[in-house]
Amino acid sequence: MQTVADYARYLRRLRDAMGPHIQVLLKAGLSVVARLPGQHAGNRQWMRGLFEVAGRPPIACISSDVTDAVCKQRLHRRNAAGAHEFAVSGAEFDGDHQLTSWRQTAAEGFSR
Repeated sequence: MQTVADYARYLRRLRDAMGPHIQVLLKAGLSVVARLPGQHAGNRQWMRGLFEVAGRPPIACISSDVTDAVCKQRLHRRNAAGAHEFAVSGAEFDGDHQLTSWRQTAAEGFSR
């Protein structure tokens, strides 16, 4: 991955691959714990849709309750560590709604 667009493309591929499998597990009555990107409301809607199709209510969507400034500090620290080939710049973080629309709302129907 070299860009935020790459991230979005691979995320779509992951959702396409995992979605049907998760639905099968849910329909079988199993619980599913997934560490999938939930920072964007669209991703959370996708996860909720999996539960709805399976006829199961979502239990919880756990997210960090920190400010954008803290998220940005963590991003810079992660980039500086160099453990990942993909680094998001501060400008990309500020300018990409996918990365910064992470706050859940009660209307989404998840417990916290």
